[in-house]
Amino acid sequence: MFNLRGRSFLKEADFSPTELRFLLDLSRDLKRAKYTGTEQPRLVGKEIALVFAKTSTRTRSAFEVAVHDQGGDVTYLDPGGSQLGHKESVADTARVLGRMYDAIEFRGDRQDQVEELARHAGVPVYNGLTAEWHPTQMLADFLTMHEASGKPYDRLAYAYVGDCRFNMGRSLLVMGALMGADVRLAGPPDLHPPADVVELAADIARATGARVTVTADPAEAVADVDFVHTDVWVSMGESKEVWADRVKLLAPYQVNRELLAASGNPDVRFMHCLPAFHNAQTVVGAEIIAATGMDSGLEVTDEVFESPACIVFDQAENRLHTIKAVLVATLGA
Repeated sequence: MFNLRGRSFLKEADFSPTELRFLLDLSRDLKRAKYTGTEQPRLVGKEIALVFAKTSTRTRSAFEVAVHDQGGDVTYLDPGGSQLGHKESVADTARVLGRMYDAIEFRGDRQDQVEELARHAGVPVYNGLTAEWHPTQMLADFLTMHEASGKPYDRLAYAYVGDCRFNMGRSLLVMGALMGADVRLAGPPDLHPPADVVELAADIARATGARVTVTADPAEAVADVDFVHTDVWVSMGESKEVWADRVKLLAPYQVNRELLAASGNPDVRFMHCLPAFHNAQTVVGAEIIAATGMDSGLEVTDEVFESPACIVFDQAENRLHTIKAVLVATLGA
C-alpha cells in the first residue's frame, strides 16, 4: 500500500489520500530524526538533476539540503543551464538526463513539460512548481497546519484568498479535497480556478467527506477557519501593464488585520508560500507599491506578516522535510 518506489510526484491528484498521509507521516518522522541527530541516509550513491527553468529560493534549497542530508548528490541546472525547450525538446532532454541521473526535479512554466519529462525519463520526476500545480508545497502546507493546530488533516479548515487561477489556488483546493478538509477559495469570479479543477475537487470531496467552497466573498471564506493563505497578486513574468488593474481587482482580498478578525478565531494563523510583497524592501515590491499606492503591502500587510499569527517560516522550513520524504519514499534504498 505504501510502496511508492519509482513513482513521480507531478500533481496531488495522482496520489490517493492514504498515500499522501503516508508522505506526511514520513515527513514528520524525518523532521524528528534531523532534529534529534538520528537521521539515516537512504540516498547514498543517488544522483539527482535539479532543472530550474524558473528561479527559486525555497524549492532549490529544500531539494539540495534534503539530498545532502540523505547522502546523495545533485546537479543544479539554472534557467540558462540546459537546452530544454530551446535547442532540445523536453522529450530529448528527459532521455538524456534519465541515462545519467536517478531522478529529476523540474520547476518551470507548464505542467505539460513536467508530465512529458516523466513520460520519457525512465526515472522519477518531481514537480517543483508549474503554473498549474505545486504539489511539494502542499505537503509542506498540510504538515505546517497539522503542527500549528494539533488537528488531524480531515479536521482542518482553511481559506485561500486572492488570485485563485494558478498553482496555489488549484493545489490548495484539490489537496484539501483529498485530505477531507474544509477548504474555501475566495477571489474575483474572473480569477477563480478553471471549472474542470473545481469539478475535480468536488468529485474527490464526495468520496472523502471534504467540504470545498469557491466564492467571491472573502469574509464568507475566512469565517471560522484555522488558517488564511494567500499568494502574490502579480506572477513571475507578468508585465507592468497588469499591475494597476490587478491590484484594484484584488485589493478587497488583501490579508490584513480586519480580514483575520473576520475569521472570528483569535488563534487564526497566516500562511504564504513566499516570496511575499508585504513591504517595499524588495525591488519588485517597491515598484508595484509605488505604482499602485498600496503602501501597507500588497497581498498581505506588513502588520500581519510580522505578527504572531504569521507562520510562513515554519511553512518554509517544512519544504525541506516534506521534499525529503518524497525523495526517500520514491528513491530511497
